[in-house]
Amino acid sequence: MDMQQLLEDNSLVLMEASIVESLRRSEGIELHPTLVNAPLIYEDTGRKALNRLYQGYIDIAAEANKPFLMCTPTWRTNHARVIETGVNPAINIDAVKFLKDLRESQAAGKEDIKIGGMIGCKNDCYRPEQGLSAEEAERFHAWQLDQLKQGGVDFLIAETLPAVEEAIGISRAMESTGLPYFISFVISRNGRVLDGTGLDTAIKTIDAETSRQPLGFMVNCAYPSFLCAATQPRGLFKRLIGYMANASSLNQCDLDGAEELHKESTSGWGELMLGLNRTHGVKILGGCCGTGEEHLRYIS
Repeated sequence: MDMQQLLEDNSLVLMEASIVESLRRSEGIELHPTLVNAPLIYEDTGRKALNRLYQGYIDIAAEANKPFLMCTPTWRTNHARVIETGVNPAINIDAVKFLKDLRESQAAGKEDIKIGGMIGCKNDCYRPEQGLSAEEAERFHAWQLDQLKQGGVDFLIAETLPAVEEAIGISRAMESTGLPYFISFVISRNGRVLDGTGLDTAIKTIDAETSRQPLGFMVNCAYPSFLCAATQPRGLFKRLIGYMANASSLNQCDLDGAEELHKESTSGWGELMLGLNRTHGVKILGGCCGTGEEHLRYIS
């Protein structure tokens, strides 16, 4: 089943909950200062920790008989960072293999698990003024996207994008791969992209700037109420199909690097997420910072 068919055939698709933040708070795990969690695939302890996280989420989706989307731990493994650190230049390909091996190890339901090749913006995801121009972004991100395609991902996804201009370039680079792809913005509590662009405008802009549009758009790293769904243009939800929400209603900059884990009640979070699905048809639901198995289990 291809990605388009999967979305057409299902009213709810589960996506992973927190990976990086969960690892950050795991005993015995040290994240890389530049590449974050990607190098863990080369360490025995790191591989086991990653396996436990992904497997826990896979099990919840399987129990609920729902398709599951999981993403490579490659948010920061762009070409510049890979060259700077001297890590294995095939790290993106190896990260895909890591998830493909995990999928292959499942006793059943392999066809319901899809692997996404994940990238992020070049610079700080909470500082839109640091975003690249569309032309710069298309060139900058092409190498990593090609590596993820070589690895054999089912789709591509760019997460936590704070600026529309860089998102345009990423979309063009993704379009060139021929793979289905998603664009996921980070938004403020007024329902707008961090650069101030209205979400509906951001989506229409990218659709207009690409010949083969994204399969859909998403929001991640924002509490579900930040979307202000009731006041968004009605047509937004024809293209906004996914939400990976933080567990806390604090602003992203207040959460970034916080020593203490902040989160609202799981049920409060879950009801807001289910409301996006039931009222607005947002099909792909998952978690971001502060979330875990209990959040996916509440949705399922």
